Amino acid sequence: MFNLILFGPPGAGKGTQAIKIAEKFGWKHISTGDILRAEVTQGTPLGTKVRAVMEEGHLVSDELLIAIMESVFIKNNTVKGFVLDGFPRTINQAQELDEMLHKLGQKVSLVLALEVNEDELLKRLLNRAREQGRKDDDGEIIKNRLRQYHHHTKPLIEYYKNKKLLKEVYGVGTIDDIFNALCKAIVD
Repeated sequence: MFNLILFGPPGAGKGTQAIKIAEKFGWKHISTGDILRAEVTQGTPLGTKVRAVMEEGHLVSDELLIAIMESVFIKNNTVKGFVLDGFPRTINQAQELDEMLHKLGQKVSLVLALEVNEDELLKRLLNRAREQGRKDDDGEIIKNRLRQYHHHTKPLIEYYKNKKLLKEVYGVGTIDDIFNALCKAIVD
């Protein structure tokens, strides 16, 4: 089974590209945000825990996220691979993901990091806010999200470089240009 992690800063195009990659290679796209919402909507035991945490205004713990991810991997054990979009976001989550995959007899196959400069990210996010009315894409919130990314998520680049799993892909250009560069990185 091929397990791909796609990460990059907010506005890098992870969601768009993860969906396209999953379709092309026949893999399952996993967005932690989508999973959390689905678990809550379905009223699963995990969803009940997630709802309680979210109603109190807290972030879902790493332990709970890993339990949800494990559930998704077990339920979809016949797929050819997974594209993880938005997870892991911290070194701790990456280590817990490694342990969970090892327990299931799997591992991370490849990590692709979309590299996009901050000016381009700001432009994309402000444009997305105008077009989609997203409340999490206003100026101050964007700057805070980028700070959080640099503080918590960017250290994953070194983590996966040390494991020789990381390939960086230039994330500026048309959606198709970026998609083609990502696909090339996957098959090379």
